Amino acid sequence: MKQIDLHVHSNASDGTLSPSELVHYAIEKELAAIALTDHDTVLGIKEAMETATTFRNKGIDFSLIPGVEISAGFRKRDIHILGLFVDYTNAYLLAQLDWAVKNREARNEKMAENLRKAGLSITVEELRQEDPKAILTRAHFAKLLYKKGYVKNVKDAFTKFLDENGPYYVNRDYISPEGAIALIKEAGGIPILAHPLLYHLNEREIDALVGNLTEAGLAGIEAIYANNVSNDEAFARSLARKYNLLISGGSDFHGSIKPDIDLGSGRGNLKVPAELLDAMQEYRIKNLLGSNLVY
Repeated sequence: MKQIDLHVHSNASDGTLSPSELVHYAIEKELAAIALTDHDTVLGIKEAMETATTFRNKGIDFSLIPGVEISAGFRKRDIHILGLFVDYTNAYLLAQLDWAVKNREARNEKMAENLRKAGLSITVEELRQEDPKAILTRAHFAKLLYKKGYVKNVKDAFTKFLDENGPYYVNRDYISPEGAIALIKEAGGIPILAHPLLYHLNEREIDALVGNLTEAGLAGIEAIYANNVSNDEAFARSLARKYNLLISGGSDFHGSIKPDIDLGSGRGNLKVPAELLDAMQEYRIKNLLGSNLVY
């Protein structure tokens, strides 16, 4: 059975591999497809698509699915909506992502200032030097904190300094979840609720969230995920059945910034079957999403 990975990050946001390197690694791991879903940006997709096309021209059966992971405001924090099969040239999508990046940059400046007030020598200029073309996220702060010796590892950086409930964290302006869904659909994509069990909500609250988002046009839920434990996948699948949603799955691969999560296999036992793409293609045809039905 062919495997895929529909949640992957490059160094266009907070991953450590370039878009081209990601495609090469996916081919090495014999994956049938990956979706490049960087945070609030589609800047890496063109490079990844060109590399994937080179492999297809050589007779290798591989698909690169253009995507994005949009941070949306929910209860004074954020939830993530994946957009799969988006038109990454859509002018409205690009304008809204540019707005999101500018808000993220303003947040980064304030968070760096908070860390300096605590005695940590961290500046946004240093973050940009480390990753000049990337959309800066908390992962970049974590890498710099580790590099400067303020923490023992990257995970420690999130726990001590970058946690959403900590004294140094700064909220930013977010698009609403409903707005993110509408934006993805405007760009011809399929809106998927990413990692629903990571939002510190109980099962009743998650059910209500999924129900409300389904009414707003949500098409799928990421039921298969690298960090699932216990009955997480079973619960997510039950929500998919209840609300007639597509099943998606992915590793949330970032490269060396999250060394315990590998492309395609997550923590070692992740399996996302390629057959999931069949249902997604049927959904796109039925709902007339996008002009190009195959990538």
